[in-house]
Amino acid sequence: MKRRTFDGIVTLVGFGLGLFLIIAAGLLNWGYGFADKAVSSQLSSQEISLPSVTGNAKEEASVTAFFKDNGDKPMTTGKQAQMYADHYLGFHLSAMPTYADATTASRSAAGALAASPDDPALQAAAAKANGVVDTVFKGTMLRGTLLTAYAFWELGQIARISAGVVLIAALLLLLLSFAGWLHLRRTPEEATI
Repeated sequence: MKRRTFDGIVTLVGFGLGLFLIIAAGLLNWGYGFADKAVSSQLSSQEISLPSVTGNAKEEASVTAFFKDNGDKPMTTGKQAQMYADHYLGFHLSAMPTYADATTASRSAAGALAASPDDPALQAAAAKANGVVDTVFKGTMLRGTLLTAYAFWELGQIARISAGVVLIAALLLLLLSFAGWLHLRRTPEEATI
């Protein structure tokens, strides 16, 4: 095979891959923008304000600083959602029974109340057990939803970094392809591989 033919093929493939990578970088950047905007708008519409403290005396200093810096601000980023879910809701839910245990206790209280429906102590116990189920359910669901928003936001952050890396790779490949094109013009016609 002639050297010029080989160099021409490699140069064309390089230009093609460079253009493909530029398109891929654009799509990754679009994915980042979509994820970031979707998470921000969904969290903003919930109007959740972050507390300035979590109530956990054993938390790391970085967690304390995060809540101090973001206290009373509306939740708009995936990082805020993750910190609130893990370090505020998670901490408070850890002091409560699991949903399975809470529903078991609620069913037991309801069964006792069914046997003696006029007993005020059993009525209070059943109401309290139902309240615990309601709190655990809502807290667990909110925590899960916020962590899902965080995961989606984090995928957007990965897409943003990937877009930058792919764009740099595309520019490097296009630069090398241009150098190959210049080299192709200097290669003698009779050179072979």
